[in-house]
Amino acid sequence: MPEAVAVAAPEEGVEVAEGAAPRQQTTWEVVSGLLTRMFFFWMVMSWMRGDGNKTPTTATTSAGGKPGRNIFPFGAHLDMWVYVNENEQFADAIDAKDLFWKLDDIEFGNWELGPNKDGTFHHSGEIPISEHVQNNGSLFMHAFITRSGEVPFPEQLGGHYQADYVVYRSKQLNRFKKRTIKKTQNLLTGETSTSKELLEHAEKFGNVEVLSHWHPNLTINIVTDQTAWNRANIPAPFNEMVVFDESGSRYQPIVYLNDYWNLVREFQPINSTMDRLPLNLVFQPLSLFKFQMYASQNMRSQWFNFMEEANKQDEDQDAMKEAILETNPYMLGLTVIVSIVHSIFEFLAFKNDIQFWKSRDSLEGLSVRSILFSILQSFIVFLYVLDNDTNFVVRCSIFVGVIIDAWKITKVVNVKYDPTNLKFGFIPINFEDKSTYLESDTKKYDQLAFKYLGWTFFPLLVGYSVYSLLYEEHRGLYSFVLSLLYGFLLTFGFIMMTPQLFINYKLKSVAHLPWRMMTYKALNTFVDDIFAFVIKMPTMYRIGCFRDDIVFFVYLYQRYKYRVDPKRVNEFGTSGEAPEQQPAVDGPAVEVPAVEGAVDGPAVEAPAVDGAVGEAPADKKND
Repeated sequence: MPEAVAVAAPEEGVEVAEGAAPRQQTTWEVVSGLLTRMFFFWMVMSWMRGDGNKTPTTATTSAGGKPGRNIFPFGAHLDMWVYVNENEQFADAIDAKDLFWKLDDIEFGNWELGPNKDGTFHHSGEIPISEHVQNNGSLFMHAFITRSGEVPFPEQLGGHYQADYVVYRSKQLNRFKKRTIKKTQNLLTGETSTSKELLEHAEKFGNVEVLSHWHPNLTINIVTDQTAWNRANIPAPFNEMVVFDESGSRYQPIVYLNDYWNLVREFQPINSTMDRLPLNLVFQPLSLFKFQMYASQNMRSQWFNFMEEANKQDEDQDAMKEAILETNPYMLGLTVIVSIVHSIFEFLAFKNDIQFWKSRDSLEGLSVRSILFSILQSFIVFLYVLDNDTNFVVRCSIFVGVIIDAWKITKVVNVKYDPTNLKFGFIPINFEDKSTYLESDTKKYDQLAFKYLGWTFFPLLVGYSVYSLLYEEHRGLYSFVLSLLYGFLLTFGFIMMTPQLFINYKLKSVAHLPWRMMTYKALNTFVDDIFAFVIKMPTMYRIGCFRDDIVFFVYLYQRYKYRVDPKRVNEFGTSGEAPEQQPAVDGPAVEVPAVEGAVDGPAVEAPAVDGAVGEAPADKKND
């Protein structure tokens, strides 16, 4: 892996990646998202591949299905030629000045070459660029591998040339990215942190433009492998990387131009002030297993680029790369395992939440106002991500959550369509409290809890609004309102969990709560707490991880304080305590007929026992 090169920070007021996420993603969220997407991608590719992995028919095998061998055996001595120019396809004509690096006498399969005896070679230099490249033109690298003493171009280089033993790969060195110039300002003073030059540029060309970006590092990997690949049934992704000759009996070694470890934040825009660009190349052998890892990530990137998720995909991959580079391997493995468990708990919490509200008929003991407020909070978050151009996957996931929350409205209030009674003059929908909520003390306690909550909640909202107006920049009034509400809910939204605590205290009961769902969510919160001080993240986010824990511990204390009373009779008239003696069912006694051979005497009456079926007659005497 090439060494990182220090690069300057982007200009103030400029966002290179399109659309900032609502908050910084934590490592386990990235890992869980990565695993989910990889599984989805695997299912799609398996379906598209169909019968491609089955043994080929006799006709296919005879047409070119015999195993091939590598044109370079282990121990072969090779030369590498690297050219850099502005041509996407390398023409037959060659210019000597385009040669950037020539590496002689590489022993194929020897991992102990180079100055550090690890098989790697380094070369650094600068590339002069033309005005075309300064104005969104492209630069391409062309790499050739030949046998030692041979040349890739016989006419110009005048050496021995054999086309069957020339391996050629090319790659575009620059990368095009969107640059967004923020048109934000302080709503009171009109001041902005964006420079005047950028604002003038945005007025002429728009606030979003595509610019060519440059990263100085690149690794040239040659895969040291002698697998006898069969061209007729070579698996993906090797079918795109392994090049066979016409007969299919020989193939070229895989040469992989690797920029996987180039982070998005390290790319710098190319402009007219640059006349030369730095380039650091590393030649390094690569095992087949590691190449499979790189190739799978490359296929995943291509898939999400097709889904227009390139910018967000790069951000997710950067978070994963930084975790791999900066985290202890054992901790990283534990993070992956816990992330999977985190995803399972999240799914179970979602499942039990749906089941709870689907089967819930009574609202006694539940804070309806807190539920409606959480629905409003989900809607505000959805509007916020729409206003900030977040990627399509995040929008869809939040939209699904809004739909589910909208369904909950029908479970906590009666929704009626009444065109004669319009809300706000145009909405023909009316909401009424359910009878189970009106007829209990829950509504009274819910109103009282929100009254006390308002004394704390609204002063905080006013204070946060003043702070946002004085010190933050916004695109306009609509953006200010959404940012204000979203930031406030993100900071103080946990307060809305307290009305339910107040209702539990007044009712002296917690039996009405969805404990399964709450338990799974609490476990997820505890996982967040464990890694809050392990994974690199902002200090305020670390502190925020413990807010929900405090509230949940209060719930646990209430569960301990208001234990289930087995003697308490529920709404069905039954209790959890087993009775010592079952009561008799009202009604006349049942006369048992005389049994043949029984002693003469009065008939014996059998007591009717509640729920007893097929009881034997009592106290019968035989001869």
